Amino acid sequence: MIVALIAACEIGFWVLLAAGLGFRYLLKMPRTGLALLLCEPLLEVVLLVATAVDLKNGAEPNWTHGLAALYIGYTVGHGHRTVKWLDGHAAHRFENRPLVRPPRYGMARARHEGRVWLGTLTAAVVATALLQLAIWYVDDPSRVTSLESWRYTAWRAAGIHGLVALSYWVWPRKAPAGTDAVTAPTDKGAEREGAHR
Repeated sequence: MIVALIAACEIGFWVLLAAGLGFRYLLKMPRTGLALLLCEPLLEVVLLVATAVDLKNGAEPNWTHGLAALYIGYTVGHGHRTVKWLDGHAAHRFENRPLVRPPRYGMARARHEGRVWLGTLTAAVVATALLQLAIWYVDDPSRVTSLESWRYTAWRAAGIHGLVALSYWVWPRKAPAGTDAVTAPTDKGAEREGAHR
């Protein structure tokens, strides 16, 4: 049941996103579009409640409950960035606004990668908190091994991503000869672009 619900939440995420952007740019109803986009977090609430109910009804804690925690963590850590990225592409496509891309070279790219890693770190913290709450809720050390293993999975992913992000600081990418070190606006530029929407 939990796996099907995760799939339904993922599909719902993209449906709400498409509907929100459609209302915002195609139908010229930005408030309705924003309202639909703001409904995205409700999907995670539904998944969280369903997981808790499943455990309360005596379901054996397994990989599906751990996957649900990681999915919620990922959405908290990276959902906003995904929506912002697609919103920027929709604004470029339908309103001819400049397409804001992340920097590609030098320390500007390193800072960008660091901010993306902070999203993964947030995801790991949220997933760990949810898994720990589930472990306390079950209150049976013999039944929570799979939940504990998902905590390590979350932090392994954050660690690997952290090493990748660190590599951009240690070995900054250099721009090809004849180009500027920063070929696109930074995230701050993207925020200024989105401020007048």
